[in-house]
Amino acid sequence: MARQTLTKTTSPGPNPAAGVAVTMTAVDTTNHEQVALTGRELILIHNTGGSSYTYTITSVADPYGRTGHITTQTIAAGAIHVLGPLSLEGWRQTDGMLYLEASNTAVKIGVISLPN
Repeated sequence: MARQTLTKTTSPGPNPAAGVAVTMTAVDTTNHEQVALTGRELILIHNTGGSSYTYTITSVADPYGRTGHITTQTIAAGAIHVLGPLSLEGWRQTDGMLYLEASNTAVKIGVISLPN
C-alpha cells in the first residue's frame, strides 16, 4: 500500500491574531508516512503512549554521496520532538517527499509549514 500523506498545518506567521491547532496524525506502522518537502516544514513527533518508542526519517544521498538517516531515534513516553526545517538536499526523495516512520501507533506526527 501507499504511504500515508501527512496534512500540513500552516503557521499563522509573524503577526498572528490567534494560534492554530496542529493536525497530529497517528503513524501507520505498516505503510509509514510521507509529506511534501519544501524546506519550510517543522516536524513534530509526539509519543502519546506509556512507553518509549522509536522513529526514523530516511535521508537520500546529498551531492557528495553522503546520507544521514535519523534511525530509530528513541522518544520517551509523553515527549515531543521537533525537527527542521530540513534542507532539500539530503532529505527530499525523488518523488518530492520526506519519508518518516515510527514503531508504534501511539506516536503522532504533525507538520507545520512555515511562512516564506
